[in-house]
Amino acid sequence: MNRALLVIDVQESFRRRDNWRHVSAPDIVDRVNRLVTAARADGDLVVWVLHNEPGTGGVFDPASGFVRLMDGLEPEPGEPLVHKTAHNAFTTTNLQQTLTARGVREVVVCGIRTEQCCETTARVASDLGYDVTFVTEATATTPLAHWEAPAGRTADEVLADPRTLQADQLIARTEYALAGRFATIRTIAEVAGTLTGS
Repeated sequence: MNRALLVIDVQESFRRRDNWRHVSAPDIVDRVNRLVTAARADGDLVVWVLHNEPGTGGVFDPASGFVRLMDGLEPEPGEPLVHKTAHNAFTTTNLQQTLTARGVREVVVCGIRTEQCCETTARVASDLGYDVTFVTEATATTPLAHWEAPAGRTADEVLADPRTLQADQLIARTEYALAGRFATIRTIAEVAGTLTGS
């Protein structure tokens, strides 16, 4: 086993936000499960990652009850479940030690949010020496407000702002930033075919 599938933050927290109505991949669970099934069939490690913001009182606070995998995602015995408090899955966890102990040299990244935790994890993994495959098709994101926009606006108000980056723009930007530098961009079918040896 020298490859691991990293499933980043596919958690109930996101579905509790107003902007989930505008998510790029409402079927993210099905997309991720295709990769999980293929990884398991090939004997690769599946690592589940959840984002935590303890003490904040928000949907990422473990006390909220929403810091759990979305329905339809189920770790098997022996598959690590990692809780992170940083944007990437390495800095505040034992993920690197887990991968090293299992001889993993290649990681496949999927999950939520494309341009934030998924992209950041891919960049850090590359800097740590892993070969990184980024399955954009198995990531999801929502429109991103301009940094100077007032806080507390509804999802519809964010969408109405011409400065907002739409999900497809964020996804394209992530691919431009990662491809040829930090990761290889692949589709679900390409990766699942590779993982299952077909």
